[in-house]
Amino acid sequence: MAGTATVGLLVTLEAKPGRERDVEEFLDSGLPLVDDEPATTAWFALHLGGSRYGIFDVFPDDAGRDAHLSGKVAEALVAKAPELFAAGPDIRKVDVRAAKLP
Repeated sequence: MAGTATVGLLVTLEAKPGRERDVEEFLDSGLPLVDDEPATTAWFALHLGGSRYGIFDVFPDDAGRDAHLSGKVAEALVAKAPELFAAGPDIRKVDVRAAKLP
């Protein structure tokens, strides 16, 4: 069902020293990729402060979340992780308790 959000992903990322701008450009480049994912209800690239970044996205169901995890953004994240990040991404599956969507 379009426009619903029952499950999500919370991803935290730590940029390597001096690579903050590269991480920001990488995150910005993810938006067109998720635009092509019909089951991604909402997607946010976040700057958490300093060298910490994050991604928060929501999906109508587990199938949509699983499709995203095997999609182009996840593939790019895995490919760029050694170059841009101090450690591997911390990817947490979350359940959405309440949401307000347009």
